[in-house]
Amino acid sequence: MSELRTILHVDDDEDILEIARMALELVDNFELHQFSSGPDALEGLKTLSPQLLLLDVMMPGMTGLQMSEIVKSDPRHGDIATIFMTAKAEDTASKELLDSGALDVITKPFDPMSLGEQIRTIWATRKAARLQAI
Repeated sequence: MSELRTILHVDDDEDILEIARMALELVDNFELHQFSSGPDALEGLKTLSPQLLLLDVMMPGMTGLQMSEIVKSDPRHGDIATIFMTAKAEDTASKELLDSGALDVITKPFDPMSLGEQIRTIWATRKAARLQAI
């Protein structure tokens, strides 16, 4: 697994999108593609090749979990890693998301100054786990 560079971020809250953009694109230099809904993001995936999906859990029309399941069922995108972001951090909700194959769950509100590092740490942990499995 290579270094994490490209993230597709989906959140229906414009403020969260802007804060995450400043944190991930301007501060941490990720290539960031943002969408305000699952359907728009799925349309964007037709031309994008992100390494990571950063998905809000609760969105109108299509939840982050529903979007993740659709992406995983597509052979072209099934290996894209997912991290969920949610304000609902109770153990049962997080367990369900992790059981779905997510790398981790980040609780909102998040610290914008450490978001990029938090994501890189999650990514590196996944990389290490894969190397150990080989």
